[in-house]
Amino acid sequence: MTSQSRRNFLKNSALLSASAVVASHTFAPLRVHAGEDNTLKLGVVGCGGRGCGAVGNALDADPAVKLIAAADVFPERGKNGIVALHDQYGDRIAVEDDCFFDGFDGYKQVLQQDIDIVLLTTPQHFRPVMIKEAIEAGKHVFAEKPVAVDGVGIKMIQEAGELAKDKGLNLVGGLVNRYGTSTIELIKRLADGAIGDVVSARGDRMGGSLWKRPRTEGQSEMEYQMTNWVNFNWMASEYINDVTIHQLDVALWSFNDATPIGAYGMGGRLSRREADTGDMYDSMAVVYEFADGRSLYAFSRQIPGSFSRAHTKVNGSKGYAILGNVESQASIFVDGTETKIPRGTTSPFVIEHRVLIDAVRSGGSTYVNNTGYMTNSTGCAILGRMCSYNGQYVTWDEMLASEGDKPSEYSMDATPPTLPDDQGRYKIALPCLGMGYLD
Repeated sequence: MTSQSRRNFLKNSALLSASAVVASHTFAPLRVHAGEDNTLKLGVVGCGGRGCGAVGNALDADPAVKLIAAADVFPERGKNGIVALHDQYGDRIAVEDDCFFDGFDGYKQVLQQDIDIVLLTTPQHFRPVMIKEAIEAGKHVFAEKPVAVDGVGIKMIQEAGELAKDKGLNLVGGLVNRYGTSTIELIKRLADGAIGDVVSARGDRMGGSLWKRPRTEGQSEMEYQMTNWVNFNWMASEYINDVTIHQLDVALWSFNDATPIGAYGMGGRLSRREADTGDMYDSMAVVYEFADGRSLYAFSRQIPGSFSRAHTKVNGSKGYAILGNVESQASIFVDGTETKIPRGTTSPFVIEHRVLIDAVRSGGSTYVNNTGYMTNSTGCAILGRMCSYNGQYVTWDEMLASEGDKPSEYSMDATPPTLPDDQGRYKIALPCLGMGYLD
């Protein structure tokens, strides 16, 4: 980015605080040959905390990578993010004014740029279409988790994944435990029989209340919901899809990525009863059933003052294993003895980008495509939300046939799928009763 470009960004927006950008990690060895310009060019769609974090992770993974194009539906926030990244990474953030795009169609313009890899980090409602169009445009893709909010989106990404294989395009998903040293070693030991036969698993994601941003004067309902997307089902598809998916993914991995045949569950809103808290649950419990008779249990909760836990427990015929949240130590317990598997020295958030970059650099000799487990784990989370909402047993095929709500059109003046009443309350799903308000 030139000094003039940087000044133009600063003219239009206030600088983000340094804490909004993921801290730098140790650089990987430079993968270039003498006299060869081996620079890879990135584009990013979604310049919030996760988007800027993903850019930082990619730059930390390989110093011969630079960002040249970016888009965010909110121009001021997006430009703030780019400026903060430039302050941290210098000229490796080379987004000129004419390569920053805003609005709902800004991603299309990023895909038209001369980039090698695109990072897709918007709310998951938008992920299927963006992945599909990125592959069609011939770009390698990093897609943040989860990758869909309904069955239609799952099938769209499965088709895009097949197209990526045909075109030799690499596709990495943000289920970051798959790249964690301790998790990889744990799964290897489980496959080798460290706890005997794997018979069941449980994913826990217990935390406090979700974040939200207050309404501002003159803000449209669509703009309000876009700035608070994590609270709305049409964009986030529940906490189980947005966050608990990490624990579900490890559990499914321990099941050799088996697909559940169906699920049943329950949930509701115990604490989120005030206005402007969206239309999602704050508590959910789901039982997933598999064709071989095994079960997977998932528990999600966001209630202030409650204890926090983010881990996966895998039960075997001879013992059990526990993995904490991302970048955590894993432990195996057999006959009362704990065997610890230490975490690695490199963040899996960096490793996942290094794997993608190395595959792109290989020119086809190395290939990575995470479509299979990305769609399986995301579909599992969607299935859990569906059965908890409708109070019925829901099959995998019924999940694949589902189609979520969409706005009337994609603009800040459009009508979003859910609207508040005069008290600022949103309807929520009431099992077996349809949609209604909590009094």
